[in-house]
Amino acid sequence: MAYKGKADNGLFEFLLQMGDNCLILGHRNSEWCGHAPALEEDIAVANVSLDLIGQTQMWLELAGEVEGAGRSADDLAYLRDAFDFRNLLLLERPNTDFGLTLVRQFLFDAWHLPMLRGLMNSTDKRIADIAEKSVKEVAYHLERSTDLIIRLGDGSAESHRRMQDSLNELWSYTGEMFEFDDLNPSLVAEGLVPAAAEVADAWKQHVTAALKAATLSLPETGFIRRGGKDGIHSEHLGFLLAEMQFLQRAYPGASW
Repeated sequence: MAYKGKADNGLFEFLLQMGDNCLILGHRNSEWCGHAPALEEDIAVANVSLDLIGQTQMWLELAGEVEGAGRSADDLAYLRDAFDFRNLLLLERPNTDFGLTLVRQFLFDAWHLPMLRGLMNSTDKRIADIAEKSVKEVAYHLERSTDLIIRLGDGSAESHRRMQDSLNELWSYTGEMFEFDDLNPSLVAEGLVPAAAEVADAWKQHVTAALKAATLSLPETGFIRRGGKDGIHSEHLGFLLAEMQFLQRAYPGASW
């Protein structure tokens, strides 16, 4: 498919969102490598991170082609400033507690899987192919995170409290997940991406059922909105990017 002129219809922005989501969460999760509370979790979180970084490569490579400015996936990952990133605010939240990490993963996985399933029907074959390659990995991510939420939510008094506290803290960030088709209605009209309502329905159905099984209560807090395509990021993303981009910015163009 020829992508000349496609950047103006919001497709570039959407592909950045998909790639940035995987990149930022993958890097956040990788911070637990060697530090997770159990060896099994240490390995599992690291493997999820590897899956997400592999997906990042595919989404940002396609984004670079759509943009048509000669930027590679590495350029987009390592040479943009914080205000140019399009990831969900949820995903840049710091790992202050392992409970937050688990709930964040669950809330994202429950969105990520129906999004990819919708993208498998995209009229753009490259998008459909990337989604098809990613969907099996993400199906496992969701199965794992759902199981953990249920076991810990319906576990001891301490595990229940930490799951509920984490859910209360992160819930307000979930509303942003369903703003992606605000970029340009033509993305949905042309069949490039699924409608936000379709993804939202699947997300709500899965999350509601899992939280009920976990004996966790739905928070009543309102939603934080990004505020347009220019993005509003917390200071946490700046610190994360400073770490993630250090080598490329310190030694531009170097290879290993």
